[in-house]
Amino acid sequence: MKTQQLGNLRVSAVGLGCMGMSHAYGEPADKKSMIELLAQAVDLGYTFFDTAEIYGTSENPHQNEELVGEALQKYRNKIVLATKFGITFDKNSGIEPYPLIPDSRPQSILQAVEGSLKRLRTDHIDLYYQHRTDPSVPVEEVAEVMNRLIKEGKILHWGLSEANENHIRRAHKICPLTAVQNRYHMMYRNYESLFPVLEELNIGFVPFSPLANGLLSGKYDKNTVFTEKGDYRAVMPQFKPEAYDQNRELLHMLNQMAAAKNATPAQISLAWMICKKPYIAPIPGTRKPERLKENAGAADIILTPEEVGQIDKKLNQTKMSDIYGGAPVNK
Repeated sequence: MKTQQLGNLRVSAVGLGCMGMSHAYGEPADKKSMIELLAQAVDLGYTFFDTAEIYGTSENPHQNEELVGEALQKYRNKIVLATKFGITFDKNSGIEPYPLIPDSRPQSILQAVEGSLKRLRTDHIDLYYQHRTDPSVPVEEVAEVMNRLIKEGKILHWGLSEANENHIRRAHKICPLTAVQNRYHMMYRNYESLFPVLEELNIGFVPFSPLANGLLSGKYDKNTVFTEKGDYRAVMPQFKPEAYDQNRELLHMLNQMAAAKNATPAQISLAWMICKKPYIAPIPGTRKPERLKENAGAADIILTPEEVGQIDKKLNQTKMSDIYGGAPVNK
């Protein structure tokens, strides 16, 4: 697979977001099948794998890191492992999905990194993100801890998730950032305003939910229902029956472009961002071997700058439904 450049870290153009194997998309998938899927990803050329310490269940909140660590241990020298620290679930809120509680106190980070290293079965984390900013802890203090962890060899690079320009600049002054991981896809382009900042500071951009939680794959319709416990899509506005009518024009455009490129809507959605900037590496997730292969194929699709610009123009003019913006963070 071709590669993209995140700061001074080179990764496969399409990474694998591992969250959905254990969290947010229904009951956790079969462990043996997911270990096989992760091995297949390596064979397909994926080198960039993303997880977090909180991707799991109420019974085992660290399940995803444990899975990723076991599955990828024998490929460790071939891959880039990314994980995250800094939030826990507010299970007493009575709200689902659970709101998130930020905790980036230095002592909490130092405890978190040791747990992640153990679960990931490694002596270092390639890319360590602050999962969400913590209003009670200045980002400069977090960056100082990252400096310490880099000097100790426990992490090699660090980044921010769901960050704005202010946090990026303040953090980067203390300990240079390698990547920013924010929500980004054809239906949510708010963070394009950060691109000049990222280019100025040589920071990569890692879109999570690059297919709008699967909607842009074109695999769902108004008859689709999500009934499995723990599947966040059941409450996402883009999957409501009326949303498919609201998104008809967008999905039609994707289907037309896919046919012209002998591709799928998901591949066009991913190729659009990969070809937009050389420092963008999306991390779609899946539990299915056929989707894993399909997503990898997006790296082979070439969209010219003119074609990317034409897509942007059409997106600006296209009416769309509301979309899920992530779990709220209690402040």
